[in-house]
Amino acid sequence: MKILITAGPTREPIDPVRYLTNRSSGKMGYALAAAAAKRGHEVLLISGPTSLDLPPGVDYLPIESAADMYQAVESQIGRQDIAIFAAAVADYTPAQVADQKIKKTGEQLTLTLEKTKDILGSTREVMNFSGTLVGFAAETENVEENARGKCQRKSCNLVIANDVSRRDIGFDSQENEVMLVYPDRTESLPKDRKDHLAYHLIEIIESL
Repeated sequence: MKILITAGPTREPIDPVRYLTNRSSGKMGYALAAAAAKRGHEVLLISGPTSLDLPPGVDYLPIESAADMYQAVESQIGRQDIAIFAAAVADYTPAQVADQKIKKTGEQLTLTLEKTKDILGSTREVMNFSGTLVGFAAETENVEENARGKCQRKSCNLVIANDVSRRDIGFDSQENEVMLVYPDRTESLPKDRKDHLAYHLIEIIESL
């Protein structure tokens, strides 16, 4: 099957030298891409900036910002059977980007932010994707409730949720512990290394 996977953070520019980003390392998305390729799938990895090595046998499309990610997904998703959105895409981006480096002149600096396009939420109605759709939910509270809301609002077949407030899993960690939130039920997977977990997740997604 053809599988599109997004991974990593985005960088939202403030001026030529500064940007807004998040703590995503990209490890889970890259592990999913590696596992899918090992299982014989044709994998396209669309990734924000990371320090990770590209998994063997994977096609790679690098991006920087949330707008870049949206455009890349929109241009490629029509060819895919499965789309897995593991990237941590910025919800907001600066409304204006300064042409020159912003100088330190006052005690405070106010940035005006505007919403970015909802990539996962656009795949069904805007991009007309009819394949298997898997989202990720990185939550700090009400993990199952928030993930189920995302699953329903965005017409996902599955949302993979984890509690990123825990220091032993998720961001920057080699391990993760996830909850599988389907439209009609919830299952949990035990804590495991991300590469082991990714292989199991690809098997589960194949079955959908």
